[in-house]
Amino acid sequence: MAIWDIKERYDLARGSKYLSNVNGSGRILYAYSGASNTGIQSLNITNGGTSTDFGEMTVDRGSSAGMSSTTRGVRANGSGPDSNVIDYVTISTEGNAADFGDSTITVRDPNHGTIGNNTRGIRIGGASPSKSNVIDFITIANTGNATDFGDATTTRRSSAGASSKTRGLSAGGGSPANDTIDFITMATTGNATDFGNLTETNHSLAGNSNGRIATFAGMNSPAVKTIIDTVTISTTGNASDFGDLSVARGDSGDGCNSVKGAVIGGYLSDAASNVIDIHIFATGGTATDYGDTPDATTPRNMGNPAHGGIDLDDIQLPSVIYMPGSGRGLLGGGKTNPAGTNQNAIQMIHIQTLGNTSDFGDLTLASYGRSGCASRTRGVFGGGYNDPAGYLNVIESIEFASQGNAADFGNSTVARAFSASNAGSQTRGIIGAGGNKSPGVSDVIDYITIASAGDAADFGNLSAARTSVNGFSSPTRGVFAMGHESPADVDTVEYITIASTGNVTDFGNSTSSRQYAMTVSTSIRGVSAGGFDNSPSNAMVNIMDYVTIATTGNSTDFGDLTVARGQSYGGMSDTTRGVFGGGTNPDNVTIDFITIASTGNAADFGDMSVQTGDTNNISDSHGGLQG
Repeated sequence: MAIWDIKERYDLARGSKYLSNVNGSGRILYAYSGASNTGIQSLNITNGGTSTDFGEMTVDRGSSAGMSSTTRGVRANGSGPDSNVIDYVTISTEGNAADFGDSTITVRDPNHGTIGNNTRGIRIGGASPSKSNVIDFITIANTGNATDFGDATTTRRSSAGASSKTRGLSAGGGSPANDTIDFITMATTGNATDFGNLTETNHSLAGNSNGRIATFAGMNSPAVKTIIDTVTISTTGNASDFGDLSVARGDSGDGCNSVKGAVIGGYLSDAASNVIDIHIFATGGTATDYGDTPDATTPRNMGNPAHGGIDLDDIQLPSVIYMPGSGRGLLGGGKTNPAGTNQNAIQMIHIQTLGNTSDFGDLTLASYGRSGCASRTRGVFGGGYNDPAGYLNVIESIEFASQGNAADFGNSTVARAFSASNAGSQTRGIIGAGGNKSPGVSDVIDYITIASAGDAADFGNLSAARTSVNGFSSPTRGVFAMGHESPADVDTVEYITIASTGNVTDFGNSTSSRQYAMTVSTSIRGVSAGGFDNSPSNAMVNIMDYVTIATTGNSTDFGDLTVARGQSYGGMSDTTRGVFGGGTNPDNVTIDFITIASTGNAADFGDMSVQTGDTNNISDSHGGLQG
């Protein structure tokens, strides 16, 4: 990692001039294809679909390969005539490209997509006129000629590239079109190894990744198609269907960040396209139209500082106002009634400072009724419901220290919503316990290792299928309280030992039967607040009760909320204070707080900037982190 003056780096990030384009945002540079075009365009895939002029290439050419670190964008080879030129730009500064060096071979049509990491840039194949299997690499920080890396498993041109932090993939290519996927380990040198096959033979496809999965989009063999394939980069095996482009085309540009992939321009059946569309890594499905390029074109990537090969942990935004575990609380997603509008906003508070929420970033998908957990550095949102997609198995994460958008983490074992939140420790998070699913209600408990992105694993089961459960933790024990077992609410309280796996054990009973309650905890005491009582009152309530987590037994009355409400999942807490944000009765902006070690009524904390019910609350200092 480069050495920075910390104030300089902080000022750049705050001014959206550099690192905010990397972590959670997404600046992409692409260069026009064609012998008479030298233009480089800049596109931000978070802030809108309009491209702006960046500068000029050193040499007129098209059909090149793009490589990128967080600071430099690089373009190698090309056509018109076939070229060995490598040039580069500094991504944070608009301007013309400069000479970098030369490739080991003179070719056109090497790989699309970005293969490499923050240290190395890699390009594969091409043709001049014969197809090549040559792989070469550069060290992006140092100008100079490329070095031989090894050979691909087959000769081809116009394959699609994608990366994780350690692996580079190359998929498809021509001519004729093939379905080969092979991979390299980027820190070494040597020949590529077989990975698997695409769903169809294909060339001139776009490549994107978020570091965990890769997508290969579009087709130009023998006709343009909308197909998008996907693979999990850390494994091997054949590709599966991800979804479709908004417009059938091939020979497109590409670019991505940790949340979304862009497919830019390309070739239609009889003309070039100016369409830019976006697909979301966490969800799949049909890509959505995002905007247009200034001209119909078949561009190539020239800078993608947040592609899947970039280790975002290595470029964590510095903070002069935040320390891990210091009491940052987040409220994610929700639904605004009566319109039923799904929200993707993540709102932020500091637990020890009374006041209104401020903006943190956005979830990858507007949704509500999610489950949450957190370590001192990372927050995780899982499951939930989206209109019209339905119940979700998506898990996404944020880094507390750097304000920005969520990124794909993995998937839960069951698509569901309205399941327990805030159970977990510094190491392990409980994502979902019970909840509504399609069809019916679930008793499944999932867990994740918070530090490592990936799919959830089965932990065990509740004593019965139950929805609208609440959850809280000490560092060793997770507690699940109340909920709804059709046809009635229940007062059941159960617990697990977080470090193990297995089914719940009986803890005791709450002071009343209800669902949709909110929860906070210290390492000693857990508090459940509000909720909906479907019998006898059939209304939201203001009740708060508590348990001592290390023992077992029934709940005790704590006091009352400032406003009767529920359907705000989890809560935010540190060693002294618990905070409850939002809720429904109807949707409101209320945030109130308690001192967890005492008893008594809640007091006003502030207001939410986005009015919503069914939001999910997490914090970096809850009871499970206080060991």
